[in-house]
Amino acid sequence: MSDEPGSVSFDRAAAYYDRTRITDPVVLIETVDLLERELSGRGRVLEVGVGTGALGVPLAERGIDLVGIDLSPAMLAQLRRKSVTLPVVVADATAMPFPADSVGGAYARWVLHLIPEWRRAVDEICRVVASGGVVSIEPGGYRGDWREMWERMELELGPSVRNVGLQVDGDDFGELDAAFARHGARTRASVTFVDVRSDETLSAFFRQARERSFSWTWRVDEAALRRAVDAVEAWARERYGDLDAVGSRMQMRWRTYDLP
Repeated sequence: MSDEPGSVSFDRAAAYYDRTRITDPVVLIETVDLLERELSGRGRVLEVGVGTGALGVPLAERGIDLVGIDLSPAMLAQLRRKSVTLPVVVADATAMPFPADSVGGAYARWVLHLIPEWRRAVDEICRVVASGGVVSIEPGGYRGDWREMWERMELELGPSVRNVGLQVDGDDFGELDAAFARHGARTRASVTFVDVRSDETLSAFFRQARERSFSWTWRVDEAALRRAVDAVEAWARERYGDLDAVGSRMQMRWRTYDLP
């Protein structure tokens, strides 16, 4: 992780990111379908936080003219193992190395909650996307069945583990909508996918927390993290019983903005 107040780099997660973050294959296809519908025919488009190419590679394979940026060279190295033709740039979303009006659309998944100056990132997106372009955002953060686990973790560890960037509570996207409205953008669509993964159980959640797989764990003292995970796991076991039998149901909510 970069020193605050900078954006969070996922260099340390590159080796295990695909193993722990790639969504259910059906939901992944539905997500790529959604983005293809929005971005097709718009010329070159931008993925902010392209990472290992989970979305960028299949979109490029479908003929979308895509360029990606990411703060993490290690994540982009993983992407290049999948695709050597998809152009990528190491850059921060708050200072993109592109001219104004240089792309026809943009999207970002699970990025804005990692950027302290996330409004500046929105400003940059709106600067580089040409008039009449479209932007699709999945803001990140916990929603769905696991949010309760996250809220218990926050009770144990305090506000230091909250998102460093955009905070989205439930279905309230007011701050995000307002940031795009400053540029005259109109909110046109909100699409929800429910990512169900039977292999991503509550037991796996606690194991990954202990292994510091999640970015919020990188800001926590080892002993404090261990105590918190033990306490919340004990609470969850009392509440749910067998944690290996409780699968993941994570909501993904895409917001789409039309620029004037």
